[in-house]
Amino acid sequence: MLAGVDEAGRGCLAGPVVAGAVILPASFDLPGLTDSKKLTPARRARLEGAIKAQAAAWGLGVVWAAEIDRINILQATYRAMARAVAALRAVPSGLEVDGNKTIPPHLLALPGLPQRAVVGGDALIPAISAASILAKTFRDRLMEHLDRKYPGYGLAGHKGYGTADHLAALVRLGPCRLHRLTFRGVLPEPRGAQAVQGSLL
Repeated sequence: MLAGVDEAGRGCLAGPVVAGAVILPASFDLPGLTDSKKLTPARRARLEGAIKAQAAAWGLGVVWAAEIDRINILQATYRAMARAVAALRAVPSGLEVDGNKTIPPHLLALPGLPQRAVVGGDALIPAISAASILAKTFRDRLMEHLDRKYPGYGLAGHKGYGTADHLAALVRLGPCRLHRLTFRGVLPEPRGAQAVQGSLL
């Protein structure tokens, strides 16, 4: 009953950070399960349905841009992970978290829940891989939907990451409600800051 936990969208300039939590049964049939970033969108979509059908429990947690700006992306990632764990319909016996940090216990409904951080866990631990896939597929669909609500930024294509097209759209249109205003590149840098940077070169 260990739950794997991972996030998607941490490095984006726009949109929420989304975390997934998955408890896999002792026996499952999920061929090709690995880090979501290594899979094609079609393969992720097929695995998403299979994971939801076979998992003992799964949950998602979302933290939006305004909260990210208020508490910073690291704390927002922790909160998204804690919300994903809270959304599980079964109580896990422990957590395996992708990366080198665990979730601060005070954010969890069960603060004493054992945790283990696993660097590269999304490619090593099946439950973390599954959590990675659920977080990414949900977030990608959400960004495609939000692209229709906030046109002009190309959100359906880059999913909020800082691509050249996205940065050009920010210069042209300015940020919208989905943008993380504390992230570099979202707001124009003050002229004074540019001058100071130039004098240091």
